[in-house]
Amino acid sequence: MVIAMKDIFRLSTRHALGVAAALAPLAAALATTAKAQTPAQAQTPPAIPVMTPQMQAVSDTLEVIGNAAAVNQVKLVARVPGYLEKIEFEDGAIVKKGDLLFVIQQDQYKAQLQQAQAQLEAATVARDHARLEVGRYTALLKQHATSQVEVDHWVFEQQTAEANIKAAQAQVAIARLNLSYTEVRAPFDGQMGRHLIDVGNMVGASPQTAVLAEITQLDPIYVVANISSQQALQIRANLDQRRLTLAELHQIPVEAALSDETGFPHRGKLEYVAPAIDAATGTLFLRGILPNPTRTFLPGLFVKIRLPMGKIQKSALLVPQMALQEDQGGRYLLVVNDRNVVEKRYVQLGQTVGSLQTINSGLSREDRVVVGELWRVSPGMTVTPKLTTDAN
Repeated sequence: MVIAMKDIFRLSTRHALGVAAALAPLAAALATTAKAQTPAQAQTPPAIPVMTPQMQAVSDTLEVIGNAAAVNQVKLVARVPGYLEKIEFEDGAIVKKGDLLFVIQQDQYKAQLQQAQAQLEAATVARDHARLEVGRYTALLKQHATSQVEVDHWVFEQQTAEANIKAAQAQVAIARLNLSYTEVRAPFDGQMGRHLIDVGNMVGASPQTAVLAEITQLDPIYVVANISSQQALQIRANLDQRRLTLAELHQIPVEAALSDETGFPHRGKLEYVAPAIDAATGTLFLRGILPNPTRTFLPGLFVKIRLPMGKIQKSALLVPQMALQEDQGGRYLLVVNDRNVVEKRYVQLGQTVGSLQTINSGLSREDRVVVGELWRVSPGMTVTPKLTTDAN
């Protein structure tokens, strides 16, 4: 079959028009999608949570690094000579006051006590006999049947016997005390160290008595530190140069934390302040005491200590600690200005109050601080601030 060229052209035109008609809906959809992705909508500033600083009264505090120290730590020694017979504790055991720890050979001390008691009985019998004779000879003297010399003799015997009773009583007390020393008991509640002398050794015989073991009281426990003379003078200035009484001193709170703890979860009281500055170091020694029932603190551990400075900021500004960041310039906050542009604001920090941080300078009451989604925000960026009261 022969097809004319004009027929072929006519068929091609119809096919092209059909394809265009079929693609028209797809082109319309693409145009709608492109219109939805306009640059104006693609650059809408992100909504970022912000909050204004909280304002409340805060007491100025001083944070120093110190150490934990035992309230009592005793080296147990034998007070009488003898062979060590028993050890009644396990190394490292927790003991109560009065618990038996060591037993020293007791036989000779029991015998000495019996001997002293026998001497007391003999002196008592002699005193009773002399008293009887004094009465008898006094009656005879009234009848002129004896002389005054005999009466005086028995009075002397009676007085001598009474003195011997006192001496015998003292010997009984000493013997009983020596016998009690054969049992070494815990002087307070505490934790035992390891025993330093084994059973069978002679103890208490030499002038330099060997230590049997050590016991340490861990509850309560001291926290000790030194503050500089400048800090001590600042505290005195805050107190208007007023010296605290001992009762007032013991009411000053002390907060403490170990190096791996957040905040200051342990609380106690100030217990002692040295009366003078150490001229060699230029520091003042302080000592606080706090409960330690779970033995969290051990003597010698480094401890963070927080003390009140005696001054109250009535309108301190506080922000969540999570809002703080740090670079080579120091600690800073991201603040949204009145044009909704993020600024970097370096600040001076005060004390922490729970999860909040006191800001001493660099921030005003009206500032809007970025408290969330910090990873999305950078200085110079325009944002849509979303005011919140929840920093989480």
